[in-house]
Amino acid sequence: MSFPWAKHYEPTHPFMQWMDQKLPLPRLVYNAIGAGYPVPRNLNYFWNFGVLAGAALVIQIVTGIVLAMHYAANGAVAFDSVEHIMRDVNSGWFLRYAHANGATMFFIVVYLHIFRGLYFGSYKAPREMVWLLGVVIFLLMMATAFMGYVLPWGQMSFWGAQVITGFFSAIPVVGEPIRQWLLGGFAPDNAALNRFFSLHYLLPFVIAAVIILHIWALHIPGSSNPTGVEVKDEQDTVPFHPYYTAKDGFGLAIFLIVFAVLLFFAPNMLAEPVNYVPANPLSTPAHIVPEWYFWPFYAILRAFTVDFLWVPAKLWGVIAMFSSILLLFILPWLDNSPVRSTTYRPLYKWFFWLLMFDIVILGICGMKPAAEPWVRMGQIASAYYFAHFLIILPIVSRIERPLPLPNSITEAVLAKHKAA
Repeated sequence: MSFPWAKHYEPTHPFMQWMDQKLPLPRLVYNAIGAGYPVPRNLNYFWNFGVLAGAALVIQIVTGIVLAMHYAANGAVAFDSVEHIMRDVNSGWFLRYAHANGATMFFIVVYLHIFRGLYFGSYKAPREMVWLLGVVIFLLMMATAFMGYVLPWGQMSFWGAQVITGFFSAIPVVGEPIRQWLLGGFAPDNAALNRFFSLHYLLPFVIAAVIILHIWALHIPGSSNPTGVEVKDEQDTVPFHPYYTAKDGFGLAIFLIVFAVLLFFAPNMLAEPVNYVPANPLSTPAHIVPEWYFWPFYAILRAFTVDFLWVPAKLWGVIAMFSSILLLFILPWLDNSPVRSTTYRPLYKWFFWLLMFDIVILGICGMKPAAEPWVRMGQIASAYYFAHFLIILPIVSRIERPLPLPNSITEAVLAKHKAA
């Protein structure tokens, strides 16, 4: 984002002048997160989650690199190597719990980041590319998390790999060869464990690269804001530093406190007890369930129980599960409302909160066994999920009457303070 009133980097120290000429890294930082980057003056704490997601990724990469030094990707010793990390490696328990719970914190802030984008219309023009790259990051996160869940090689890890990769076998003709190619054999074993470990180590760096593109795409149109009104003049903006670096610093402190409480007082709160039993291909767990951040998609997968149009129910479930994420790619073109922020869309606001409730119901159904009433509830919730994006959202965007928008960001800020 370039504004005529934005401050420009002008080094005064001779060394910084030389550095700016040879490698303008200080200029890049100044223009990206310093006083040279004006941002809307009305951003609230919902705009902290991007920075928090970046902090969570750094935690995952640092702890993951150290854990990789002690982990053995071999089916015979993988489980024992994790126990060795927990018991014998100096601070190994801390690193392992920080990595496992760091994934939980990462998904929490990313889900909040996505829901904030949905509420304030951050996916609309001119920020479609920012949104699309964000969905790519989300997909990469899901793949990385799944492969990481397999590595401890406990019962749930093994059977989770068996079930998830089994989805591909539902695809006609090419499905089974794809599954065998992913696993390196006919069932999860040493080959699969080595492949998953390699990809789990690589993908966080791919995520970091896409995040750079995500931030780059964001800096072209600039940040969105709670009103959805574009910046008009200098009064609508403030420098990113020190105003929002301080705000992000406060949010980061809260994030680290919550993370510390989870890490030191409830590190196994979301872990499956059966995963502390070594993998046994001859003993199937009574209830196979993925990590909590996959529960809504797992419920959608299980919503199809009857073959339809000569297509097996399993294949319909796989198609629906992947489609539930791919829908986000076309979201900018499904919502044709000229108003971005749900704050000024009274009719759509009801449907937005109904969608949030629906996703919670999907999560609960995905956590429960595949039995009634959870399967039926999951079917109803899955139907509403797709109806929201494909039917309700396009219709509401055409028929609703939005509330009057403020003429500028400054007007909205001043009106809010005057009312207070």
